[in-house]
Amino acid sequence: MSAPDFEALGLLDGLEGEARESRLRLLGWLHESGVSADEMQTAAAEGRLALLPAEHALGGLGTMTPEDVAAETGVDIEMLEAVRRASGLPLPPRGVAELGELDLFGARALAAFIEGGLPIDGLIEASRVFGEAAAHAAAAAGTLANATIPQEGDTEYDYARRLGVATRELTPYAAELLGVMYMLHNRENIRQEIVAAEEIVAGRRNDVHEVTVGFCDVVGFTRLGEGVPAADLGAIATRLAALAADVAEPPVRLIKTIGDAVMFVAPEPAPLLDTALRLMEAAEREGEQFPSLHGGVAHGPALRRWGDYYGGPVNLAARLTERARPSALITDKTVRERAGDEAFSWSDAGLKKLKGITEPMPVFRCRRVIAT
Repeated sequence: MSAPDFEALGLLDGLEGEARESRLRLLGWLHESGVSADEMQTAAAEGRLALLPAEHALGGLGTMTPEDVAAETGVDIEMLEAVRRASGLPLPPRGVAELGELDLFGARALAAFIEGGLPIDGLIEASRVFGEAAAHAAAAAGTLANATIPQEGDTEYDYARRLGVATRELTPYAAELLGVMYMLHNRENIRQEIVAAEEIVAGRRNDVHEVTVGFCDVVGFTRLGEGVPAADLGAIATRLAALAADVAEPPVRLIKTIGDAVMFVAPEPAPLLDTALRLMEAAEREGEQFPSLHGGVAHGPALRRWGDYYGGPVNLAARLTERARPSALITDKTVRERAGDEAFSWSDAGLKKLKGITEPMPVFRCRRVIAT
């Protein structure tokens, strides 16, 4: 089939010389790859024409409607829509043929989970968590690509071609790596589980666990943002996440990073306190360009759900962090008593009025024991 009149379609408007020739090469390549003129026009209007090769390397637009996918896999259309919404991947309107093989594969996996007896509500909530994790992974890959794919002097065609090839060749390895990492994390979760006999008899695991929760965050991050370029703020947050991952060792687990803060959980206070102090020490070693951290730690029963923790010790640890001075780690009385004096030295930080807590409570600052 002959190529469309790209100039008549407005796809060459405002381009001259090398830029025009590069656009013509890209359009010709896209046409040969089966991209329609309508899709090219839409992409050009949205400023993503050079990204079309990468999009098509991931499947591009398909020819199936949501109804087709539901019928092919035996999944109820409402269930399919609910799971896709929860995962951050809404379906196109019913009757619109835009779905392809990847969408069909995902729906088949959903059908297998349903057939295996997994509860519908649980699948929807799990899809939200999986979707967030996958979105972060995809965003990380995009950040890496943005830093490595463009080369000085590139034309639009050069960049588009290189990005498309890299996406097609490397995505299968990235997907395989994610699968392996999921299995490894699953194994670590199972290793740290404890199953009580009464839970087995009752036929239900208890989601409430006695844990120590700790937060460390950047001092004055909001105010810092007023005078620091966004790229530098991003570098600080990225470096904090890397430092937190480096210091977190079993039984301490890094639960999440929240921009300028990290959250740890452990069965008992001592290993978590050591981790938090090591993170704060690592931040100090970063030098004057890296801001100080402060932290708070609390212990008590918390609800574990979908990879996160909720409840009293989580809220208390967050409130303590807010009140901690720069480079200080403070705790409640329970943590101080359970951690003991062998590895840590303590000082009375007075009574603190904490948000959401009626009465002021005694707070203690934790430091390492200095060897003499």
